[in-house]
Amino acid sequence: METSLVTDQPQKDAVSKPISLWKQTYMRLRKNKLAISGLFFLLAMIAFSFIGPLFSPYVNSTVNVNLMNHPPSAEHWLGTDKYGRDVLTRLMLAGQISLTVGIASMVLSVLIGSVLGAVAGFYRGIIDQVLMRLADILMSIPGLPLLLIMGAILSEWKTPSEYRIYIIMLMLSLIGWPGLARLVRGQVLSLREQPFIQATQILGLSDKRKIFYHLIPNIFPLLLVVATLNVAGAILSESALSYLGLGVTPPTPSWGNMIDAANNLVDFKKRPWLWVPPGAAIFLTVISINLLGDGLRDALDPKMKR
Repeated sequence: METSLVTDQPQKDAVSKPISLWKQTYMRLRKNKLAISGLFFLLAMIAFSFIGPLFSPYVNSTVNVNLMNHPPSAEHWLGTDKYGRDVLTRLMLAGQISLTVGIASMVLSVLIGSVLGAVAGFYRGIIDQVLMRLADILMSIPGLPLLLIMGAILSEWKTPSEYRIYIIMLMLSLIGWPGLARLVRGQVLSLREQPFIQATQILGLSDKRKIFYHLIPNIFPLLLVVATLNVAGAILSESALSYLGLGVTPPTPSWGNMIDAANNLVDFKKRPWLWVPPGAAIFLTVISINLLGDGLRDALDPKMKR
């Protein structure tokens, strides 16, 4: 009598391949429709500002009295300004300035804040006290009034417009780093007690390598979120300064000094094409950046894992 041996083949446990942090972030971010919409609009605005002028025939146009304050038409889709220049082209060129100022000041403030915050949290002691008291002093000074005072000084010194852009970037970064430095310091104080940092001490790694190769990379998600939101704040600050005549000054265009066309009742009521487009550009760009920043914050939050 034949006996059939029934062997239950053990099912192999499916060993799931670990998913990297960035892939998890991408998967969660992709589900956030508002954040994705903000990302696409921001990319479209960057393309509009930096690629759009290449297709415009009015980039090098000069003053034309025959085209002063013309309403939108087939030739000039957003009309012309008081000097006869194409508003759409100037909106593109102004976007280059405003976005560059926002991004550059963000990069500089993140570099300063992350390095100083990491150094303060890693060494503690007198270094921590000095750096954090300096940050406290800068944070206690209202940002906008300080920018107004510095902008007024630049105007009094008659600083050329092409140099004002770089000075404004520096000003915005100097008032933006203290808050980030405190956040980074708090994260580093927590991370320096983790086993992987203790392992670097056993291996005899230098302090520089511990900070720049092990601590700062582990707080990069925090830096990414803060940096995204800082761009929006920098764009608003630059626009406010330029609107008040203390930032980027004509003939260099920015969204802020384009809105300055609404400083008289005639232009405000009868020529909305002069100030509505730059105002809409600022509003939509800042909203898109904030939506993207909120989405990144949720995607990078471990508590949001599903």
